[in-house]
Amino acid sequence: MIERALARELREAARQFPVVTVFGPRQSGKTTLVRATFPDKPYFSLEYPDVREVARADPRGFLAEAKEGAILDEVQRLPEILSYLQGVVDERGRPGMFVLTGSHQPRLHEAVGQTLAGRTAILSLWPFSLVELRQYGRHWTAFELVVRGFFPRVHEEDIEPHRFYGAYLQTYVERDVRALINLRDLSQFQQFLVLLAGRIGQVVNFTSLANDVGVSATTIRNWLNVLKASFVVFELPPWSRNVRKRVIRSPKIYFTDVGLAAYLLRIRTAEQAARDPLRGNLYENLVIADIVKGALNRGIRPELYFFRDSHGNEVDLLVREHGVLVPIEIKSAATFSTSFLRGLEKFRALGIEETAPGFVLYDGEQRFQVRGVRVLNPLDLEDPWETATAPADGD
Repeated sequence: MIERALARELREAARQFPVVTVFGPRQSGKTTLVRATFPDKPYFSLEYPDVREVARADPRGFLAEAKEGAILDEVQRLPEILSYLQGVVDERGRPGMFVLTGSHQPRLHEAVGQTLAGRTAILSLWPFSLVELRQYGRHWTAFELVVRGFFPRVHEEDIEPHRFYGAYLQTYVERDVRALINLRDLSQFQQFLVLLAGRIGQVVNFTSLANDVGVSATTIRNWLNVLKASFVVFELPPWSRNVRKRVIRSPKIYFTDVGLAAYLLRIRTAEQAARDPLRGNLYENLVIADIVKGALNRGIRPELYFFRDSHGNEVDLLVREHGVLVPIEIKSAATFSTSFLRGLEKFRALGIEETAPGFVLYDGEQRFQVRGVRVLNPLDLEDPWETATAPADGD
């Protein structure tokens, strides 16, 4: 078992808050992380019917048993216990008492935010990052990782990716989606997932998706909200001078784990991924998701955007840190071309706000600097988030 990067932030949060809540997708390693970080705490999984029934029948008595605190796993199964937990925390008032885990669902997040406001730190654990995978001492190519993805069990138990993702998808659809929305036609939702994978890294067109699936645009929006709430996908909003327009304009969609997207696209080998028309989108997904993980593992909610103007000028990723925008171009090619710099240079020429020279992250072996822009392979970096924000820190 490898050390998760979030463990340090988890320990620090427990020194300052009476409750720490860890959200994340199923199978991302939340239970393993919290039990390894706090091995002496009593552990209760609310996934187990008997434990859940005891806690539901007598929540005060249940919590009274945990005089020094406890780990409450899968708390989304019994969100009403949070109200009782608030009273216990206010009465005892010690940091690091309770550690909660849960799959992020809208009602659970709302309950935690309202009931435990000011009493809990909220952290997010996604599947393995590139930095964490290096602890295995094995070198993966980018497109091998596109197929394998980053879920811990795939790597720790050496499970064939197509078997893992097949079971994961079935479990997710049967349990989480059905619990959150009323699915009349499961096949339509499955078709929606496949079509969404086919639009990875693209601006969402709700009307187009609705027409292809045969449902309303409102239904597509609702389904997408469920996928976001359950950490299956995440959005990258557009950057604009006008903050209001950032909210109105459509975002790009990426999968929290690129391996699931590859599975939905029926990509089974690295060679197939490298030849696929969506290879650039999948590579972009891998890189952006890893930058997000680097921030979340530090307890940071990253401020990330993409840029596109009416003249067709684009930048794949903008990282805003300490008031500085860092533009990043992401290319799946193994050979550098000066054309990769075009979008970065045009964006900087706009003179919108303080902007760093930026980066090109590509699949090549060489590291160098061109016109002030650093050209790097993200798989070789000690920490992609630290690299991306270094200019903002003055490094």
